[in-house]
Amino acid sequence: MGRRSRGSIGTALVVGAVVAGASACGAGGATASAAATTPASAPAAPTVSASPSASASPTASATPSATATARHTAARSAVPASTPSATKTASKPPMLLNTITPADGDTVGVAMPVSVVFTHPVAPSARASVERHLKVSASVPTTGAWHWFSSTRVDWRPKSYWQSGTKVSVDADLAGVGDGYGRAGTHSYHHAFTIGRDTEATVSVTGHTMKVTRDGKTVRTMPIDAGSKSWPSWDGTMAVIDKQPKVHMTSCSVGISCDKKSKDYYDLTLPWDVHLTNSGTYLHYSSGDPYPGHSVGSHGCVHLSLKDAKWFYNIVKQGDPITITGSPRGKAAPDNGYADYNLSWSQWLSGSASGAHTAGS
Repeated sequence: MGRRSRGSIGTALVVGAVVAGASACGAGGATASAAATTPASAPAAPTVSASPSASASPTASATPSATATARHTAARSAVPASTPSATKTASKPPMLLNTITPADGDTVGVAMPVSVVFTHPVAPSARASVERHLKVSASVPTTGAWHWFSSTRVDWRPKSYWQSGTKVSVDADLAGVGDGYGRAGTHSYHHAFTIGRDTEATVSVTGHTMKVTRDGKTVRTMPIDAGSKSWPSWDGTMAVIDKQPKVHMTSCSVGISCDKKSKDYYDLTLPWDVHLTNSGTYLHYSSGDPYPGHSVGSHGCVHLSLKDAKWFYNIVKQGDPITITGSPRGKAAPDNGYADYNLSWSQWLSGSASGAHTAGS
């Protein structure tokens, strides 16, 4: 299914807002092998306000919009952002920090990275210094590292998933820190979030099933249909970006078909949508495939029955890992949403300027 809306708002240092949409159940996106050369940006965010101070805490609403449409440019998505009401005067142009995810105060899943997006490029020569000033602390000692997906997006993830119950804080002490291109930070910011219950789902494309576990125990196995041979789903592990109770999906918006007579044409508003990739992968109910489990393929999304889709929607949260296996398409690029765990640990470290460290309290 398809949905697309794009746009951006950049705000001087600290945290601004980005509004950008992702197509739904379309064919867009890059494979994991292309990630090194693909410019990265985080999933989009609504605009909200905050008042920065020496230790300001940007905040954002975690409540999804009731309906997302191809023309609704402020649809709720994963990366919370804040617009400061005032900024300090700096002798150099300000370094712009667009977003920090997760939002301050959120509870997220075990695969959720810390994702920081700048509005201007950070030079390779400045990245080690920037990483050292983006401090991650955790109540449970956790080994992890930063990884630059592009000159503007850097993520921190643990070597393995977070432990449930871990309290995490991010202190972006960027005041006076240079970006290598003549800009410098003017504020410092603090985010704190919690790792919630370990909820995971594994989708078998060939077996037409999805198994859901909570804290390591299987709680439900349900029938699914994934992408067709013409429109296969992504493989790999994708942390949930966000969820919406309704999403307006159209084939025309993602370039599948604008011909209403085509078998691939659709224009539907569908319920219980769990968002997995920027390129438009969702887990959801489809009225065109109400009784999944019999190999009828989608346009790349994973279809659940209405009952199962609602049940899953109600228990899943941002950062929960969804792993899809058996699709011929290959793994989603790690910057296609929050698919950070589609890189091995050695691959992850190759994109870090300062290497691995243990986040403690």
